[in-house]
Amino acid sequence: MATPLSQTKNSARSATERASLSATETTTLRHDWQRAEIQALLERPFNDLLFQAQGVHRRHFDPNAVQISTLLSIKTGACPEDCKYCPQSGHYNTGLEREKLLQVEAVLEEARKARAVGASRFCMGAAWKHPSARDMPYVLEMVRGVRAMGLETCMTLGMLSREQAEQLGEAGLDYYNHNLDTSPEYYGEIITTRTYADRLETLDHVRQSGMKICSGGILGMGESVSDRAGLLQQLANLPEHPESVPINMLIRIQGTPLEHVEDLDPIDFIRTIAVARILMPRSHVRLAAGRELMSDETQALAFLAGANSIFYGERLLTADNPQASHDQRLFERLGLHPERREDVDDSAHEAALRERVARARLDAMVTDATARA
Repeated sequence: MATPLSQTKNSARSATERASLSATETTTLRHDWQRAEIQALLERPFNDLLFQAQGVHRRHFDPNAVQISTLLSIKTGACPEDCKYCPQSGHYNTGLEREKLLQVEAVLEEARKARAVGASRFCMGAAWKHPSARDMPYVLEMVRGVRAMGLETCMTLGMLSREQAEQLGEAGLDYYNHNLDTSPEYYGEIITTRTYADRLETLDHVRQSGMKICSGGILGMGESVSDRAGLLQQLANLPEHPESVPINMLIRIQGTPLEHVEDLDPIDFIRTIAVARILMPRSHVRLAAGRELMSDETQALAFLAGANSIFYGERLLTADNPQASHDQRLFERLGLHPERREDVDDSAHEAALRERVARARLDAMVTDATARA
């Protein structure tokens, strides 16, 4: 027997209302979101969704402040991963030139330029499956040098072992970026050279080392609304929410398997920004790759929906980004201003290091006790 249309509408409305209630009236951060709740939020009337997201945003942030980051590719091309969206993958012919790891001083000079134009965080990305033992000393020196300038530091280097995460934490790295990209169910359609579990394990190593997490995903890869809900569910249900959540719009690169995928509806992109803000109210939600494809009006809606972080500059690893002068004009038109950078707090890194030492001693005691038994 068919379900009456009125009953179906009432059921959908009740799911939406439950999602709205749980998001706005709960005083504690949630880590138990159900897929149906998140999808109901994604499907709310657009005006209601943005009103709710803006309210959440205002309770936790200055609504007119935007955190500014600059991103530099410190090693480009020839990545062994097969991510179908990425021009740096060695599996595809995209015309990208392979480059070696940049010299430390060259990276530090770019960081000085970023600081001069108002960036508060300097992000460094390398096209690796994971960093090698040979390259780690140079990477650690980059972290120390950038941090000495008073900038926050962020890196994305692929998968990390626990030891590598600890080395980066001890060097003073503030953030580590490792995106989940999409839902667990759709992930295999995009990447086969590393698993979803691999990505979650790296995030755990990062968190245990005392660093902050930058993790988000990419929209417009042919995924469903349910997949977008699944991505947000994974991020929001981590033991601690990522401090930074980049939401990327796919840049279709000639030579990659996704070069002919259908364009993403900008309204769907804004919906995802808004729901990310509701689920992770204290996280910075970042407009990342794809901003050069967005009109000023789309970006304005994204800020209204709760986005409060951008990459600033003319390049994003290998992709174009809106020019700095255009961003300045847009900020002026919208009455936005750069978020003031919090002082880098060495005590957090020191506390994490003490905790690791104590944990190692405890593990050794347990091992010794087992051996004696």
